[in-house]
Amino acid sequence: MNTQEAIMAFSQSEKIKSGIIWVSQALELLRGLPAPEKPGAEKTIKMKIDMIVQEIRLAEKVTGDPDWKDIETVIDQALVMINSGVALESVLHLTQALSRVTSIGHRSMSFLKEEGLL
Repeated sequence: MNTQEAIMAFSQSEKIKSGIIWVSQALELLRGLPAPEKPGAEKTIKMKIDMIVQEIRLAEKVTGDPDWKDIETVIDQALVMINSGVALESVLHLTQALSRVTSIGHRSMSFLKEEGLL
């Protein structure tokens, strides 16, 4: 990992973590919505997940870290759960993705600290 890759990985990890947390909280709120409002909420959640996936792909491209591909796979599993009508079950996959993103962020932050940049 070089300095530029570490900066990009750290930046992307923070952005992606916030997106995953947003989606997880939205899924929890989905539980309490009246039935007529759920399809619209699910559509909004899916759009946010699509945006997160685009950020993951960007992170993989600019950092060259293959761990991002694994995160995309876990996010895809969460999306399958949502599309299958068991949206609340997808929180487990989102938690796994969050943990992996946090690891990348920690690794890049440690590198930047070692370089005296943080």
